[in-house]
Amino acid sequence: MFGKTNDQTAPVGASAAYARGKSVLASDLQIKGHVSSTGTIEILGQIEGKVTSKALIIGAEGRVQGIIAAENVDLLGKFDGTIAAQGLNLRSSCDVKAEMSYTTLSIETGAVIDGTFKLKKER
Repeated sequence: MFGKTNDQTAPVGASAAYARGKSVLASDLQIKGHVSSTGTIEILGQIEGKVTSKALIIGAEGRVQGIIAAENVDLLGKFDGTIAAQGLNLRSSCDVKAEMSYTTLSIETGAVIDGTFKLKKER
């Protein structure tokens, strides 16, 4: 259902957090509440609430509704809410309804997006 892996694959521009291991929340898992990690979280199931991590991957079958706060976000699935990230990657399979703040942004052709974007100014 969930566990830690030593998967070394990381999205382009990802931080060293991807190399520390990854907590995978399986497709049959549904969570209401706050999920937090100092490393990487990969969501294949459904979460309603707040997700905080160093790096976050929402897989193509993943669904999140709520708030995301992460250094790097790689979004392939569905998201509805608010995202605060340094690096934000919206992949071609994603469906997003959100207020998004970021330092760097990548959007692939085919991504479905409804929301607002705000560039964070680096200090």
